[in-house]
Amino acid sequence: MNYNEQSIIQLDFSEEMRNSYRDYAVSVIIARALPDVRDGLKPVQRRILYAMKELSLSPDKPHRKSARIVGDTMGKYHPHGDSSIYDALVHMTEDYSLSIPLVDGHGNFGSIDGDGAAAMRYTEARLSQGAMTLLENLDKGLVQFAPNFDESEKEPNVLPATLPNLLINGTTGIAVGMATNIPPHNAAEVIDGVIAYMDNPEISTKGLMKYIKGPDFPTGATITNSDDIFNIYDTGEGKLKIRSKVEIENSTNGRKNLVITEIPYTIAGNKTKLLENLVALSKDKVFDEIYDVRDESSKEGIRIVIEVKKDRNIENLLNGLYQKTPMEDTYGVNMLAVKNKQPVTFTLKGLISEFVIFQENLYTKEYEHLLAKANERLEIVEGLIKAVDVIDLIIEILRGSSSVKQAKMCLAGGLTDGIKFKTKKSEKEASKLDFTEKQADAILSMQLSKLIGLELLKLRQENDTLVNNIAGYKKVLNNINELHKVIKKRLRVYKKQFGRERRTVLDNISNTKYVEEIKEETVYIVIDRFGYCKSLDETSYSRLAPETLEEYTHIIPMKNTDKLCVFSATGYMHQIKAMSIPKVKNRDKGVLIQSLCKIGKDDIIKYIASKDLSESQVLFVTKTGYVKLVSSIEFETNRTCIVSTKLEEDDSLVCVQPTTIKDNKNVIIITKNQFCLVFPLDQINELKKISKGVKGITLAKDDYVEYACISALDETVVEYNEKHYNIQRIKVKNRNDKPVKVK
Repeated sequence: MNYNEQSIIQLDFSEEMRNSYRDYAVSVIIARALPDVRDGLKPVQRRILYAMKELSLSPDKPHRKSARIVGDTMGKYHPHGDSSIYDALVHMTEDYSLSIPLVDGHGNFGSIDGDGAAAMRYTEARLSQGAMTLLENLDKGLVQFAPNFDESEKEPNVLPATLPNLLINGTTGIAVGMATNIPPHNAAEVIDGVIAYMDNPEISTKGLMKYIKGPDFPTGATITNSDDIFNIYDTGEGKLKIRSKVEIENSTNGRKNLVITEIPYTIAGNKTKLLENLVALSKDKVFDEIYDVRDESSKEGIRIVIEVKKDRNIENLLNGLYQKTPMEDTYGVNMLAVKNKQPVTFTLKGLISEFVIFQENLYTKEYEHLLAKANERLEIVEGLIKAVDVIDLIIEILRGSSSVKQAKMCLAGGLTDGIKFKTKKSEKEASKLDFTEKQADAILSMQLSKLIGLELLKLRQENDTLVNNIAGYKKVLNNINELHKVIKKRLRVYKKQFGRERRTVLDNISNTKYVEEIKEETVYIVIDRFGYCKSLDETSYSRLAPETLEEYTHIIPMKNTDKLCVFSATGYMHQIKAMSIPKVKNRDKGVLIQSLCKIGKDDIIKYIASKDLSESQVLFVTKTGYVKLVSSIEFETNRTCIVSTKLEEDDSLVCVQPTTIKDNKNVIIITKNQFCLVFPLDQINELKKISKGVKGITLAKDDYVEYACISALDETVVEYNEKHYNIQRIKVKNRNDKPVKVK
């Protein structure tokens, strides 16, 4: 193919990427992830409900296969994959996620535990009563329709929702660069708040909170920072702390039970996560007070039982569970919704205001529709009543006409040409007829049974009713207060239909720290040559035979409240709580040290109890001969892993040894080529752990430090790598002197 210069478009790559990404972001924000402020629905939810409406799946009709609903939605309105559509359908059935479910599911649609729904071919669904409040009067032209993706169908831009769905059911969604998280509320409270706003549009946030006290989650639980709700409603952003509801019950053998009856909304649909977390904490002895954990939940509600050991501080345990488990969680509120194709963060009053404006628009169009229908019917009824009075003349016209068109022209315009009349008088009266076209059509299709006296009476009664209705419709359309009365009337019906007692308790509770109840005792951490470690109490340790003790390369006595510090050759210090090391029987093997901290098997050079580090200095000697002393204060941390020293790229640690006394102590360094240097410890200054250190020994090009330690002056023999080095004959030198050969 030949190209000319006119067919080549020059584009700046960065500008094209910027424009394409912006278009993608706008598409995700407007057409995928965020709800419309008017009906509170995302596009996929709206399309599912509309497709179900088109399938006539109203609450009084049988359920239909979910696969059929998903197929219609995807094929006609939402070409973005069946799994996303089915996930949205499943979500709309969850009574633990929505205050008013929009879909009535039949079959396995998952559970609050976290069980997934069955495949769409196995489940069935239909619209719920709540969904009908969003779809009512959809055929009356109240909302605009737009072509679908391939212009083969039309779909509504928004549903004519007459219920404040966005506040009642809430929503969550992640778009590009923004997210929405609107909590669900109590339907009765929201309706009262909307009515209060219509009564007084100048009402403040505090005024609205007399009716809408705060979020009301389907899972109940307790909001522990209710004082922050005002700021959230006033700004549209903030954080809520949600805490499980727990009851204390007496159990057997003097024990007590903590019974969780309601869980935070943040783990609704994943209750198993909470249960697994509790079991893991119990097994790992993080909470030694826990005797057993079991799930006794049923259709009646949630019941997770935590059995507490006898004579334990149950309130203290509860504080710990709130701090370390999802029993207390944070819900980030961000009331973001789409208005006029723009994402906007709304306040509580802003959301209610947008809903009321939408209702005024909907009800105005609805009453305009009713008025037009009533006027149309009144025209026909008036024509039929008028026709009854001249029925004989009309019969004569029909008998004398040669076609229906000729008779209609006579009724509507008084044209008598070509019609055979019995008398001139009849022809003259016929020329005076002036029925409208619609009236003429109704007269021509009127049955003779309508001439019965009772039918005539019904026509006159219908005429009076229509006149009264038209006057009522005009009154509503011409007076905003009357329009509000109609809106309020329907909202009160919804309140009676969907209202329920508040489930979520609003409170202000200060967090109390958990105090670990650990009986302090001495334990022995024993580690064999393969890296398996275990914890033994004093009694178990005393029973070990001497030959058994020889199997352990490291034995570290320490308190069970202490931590084991593990130094690696790569310059890191890992901390392991003594309580985390399994306390087992003598014959048990234990666990690999690598499973307790992220460290390599050949990387470990020193095990030290944290208490032995306190109030001391630590000697560091590296492979390339650098030495330094570091204060133990620099290793006081709650982190499980920190950098213990700075190392060059090809360097590594050879020695880590704590000491509390510098006087009368020597440093012994032995190299691979069996050179040795002994110098006083007080020649090394204390440095920061981030420092490299100072040169401790001068090395040959092919030599490196293999062993180092701190030794008292009276020590004469060093045993290393099955070699015995006699240090007695080696004179103590200065740190900068040359090392001597040892044998």
